[in-house]
Amino acid sequence: MNKISNFGIFTLLFVSSLTIMVGTVIAPSLTGIVEHKNLGFSPSWLITLPSLGVVLFAPLIGRLLNTLGTINLLCLGLIPYAILGFVGAFITNDLILIFDRILLGAATVAIQVSVTAYIADLFTGEARMKMIAWQGMSIELGGVVFLAVGGLLGEINWQLPFYIYLLGILCLILVSVALPKPEKWLIVKNDAQTTTPIKNIKVRLIFIASLLAMMLFFVGFVTLPLYLPENFGFSESQTGYLMAFISVIAIITASQMPKMVHFFGDGKTVAIGFLFFMLGYFVLTIAGSLPFLVLATIFIGVGFGFTIPLLNHMMLEASTIQNQGKNLGLFSMGVFGGQFLSTFIEYLSNNYTVIYAIASGLALIIAGFIYFIFQRELNKN
Repeated sequence: MNKISNFGIFTLLFVSSLTIMVGTVIAPSLTGIVEHKNLGFSPSWLITLPSLGVVLFAPLIGRLLNTLGTINLLCLGLIPYAILGFVGAFITNDLILIFDRILLGAATVAIQVSVTAYIADLFTGEARMKMIAWQGMSIELGGVVFLAVGGLLGEINWQLPFYIYLLGILCLILVSVALPKPEKWLIVKNDAQTTTPIKNIKVRLIFIASLLAMMLFFVGFVTLPLYLPENFGFSESQTGYLMAFISVIAIITASQMPKMVHFFGDGKTVAIGFLFFMLGYFVLTIAGSLPFLVLATIFIGVGFGFTIPLLNHMMLEASTIQNQGKNLGLFSMGVFGGQFLSTFIEYLSNNYTVIYAIASGLALIIAGFIYFIFQRELNKN
């Protein structure tokens, strides 16, 4: 592990947390936004359009990594992240607002790719896996904190949650102060990795797994805000607490992910994560009381903790310096593409029990695919 201060590690994790809030931070104030903006499109697009922006711009951002370097790309992402996110509160033209949210996604993928690549530059082996696990934990913790703060600010004024995006400026200052330049050891690492052949099949499998894992995870976030009030009489705050509990479980699980990998290996751990997704949505199909709901959220949170952070690490391990930017961009496309696809889950049926049954069956099929294919391909030397 190369030298970096605890403050530098904190900065990396804090910056990582910005990626989860890109869409969700304004979710609690959607009602106020609808009241004050004469939107010509679905208000939910304000949450999902940044994910579409990530998918569209990830290939370009991935190529820029090798050209600009991690720190420069990170700074290039933080500045428009703060500006584009903040000005969204004051844009009244629908078309301009749509472009603003899509470009915000481009800034987000620049942050995600550069931070992950920076971690890869500074850490190796188990230390890298632990940092990636911490990154996953910080992202989920950011989801809990920023949702809560966004909700509190939204009750005061519908525009205030947009001010949270200005944290990008604070992060820019922290990056300039706390993060050492990684270029000094980049050449050494380059020489060590260019001799290792990496099959494209590994990268494609990780991309597919990340897309499906995030899609399954976000099925709950898309449906529960409507399912819980309709079937259990939950208030908005109670729904928020239960959804935040999923993120808390994901944080705890991600902290234990390296131990799972030590005992079961990469592929089996990812397969176990999908099995937990299967259990979570199966329980939701039969849930008739609060204990069943809590059990379902635990299973879904565990599913995230054993998939997304680990797949992020696996993508790093399957990359060389030359294709790292491209592969991390592909990973971002998978993660945010899964979020975007989850918004269409309700088109499958008007019955949430059917939706959860489909999600459960899909998770079981994917778990079997992961177990056999990943073990055969990803563990080859």
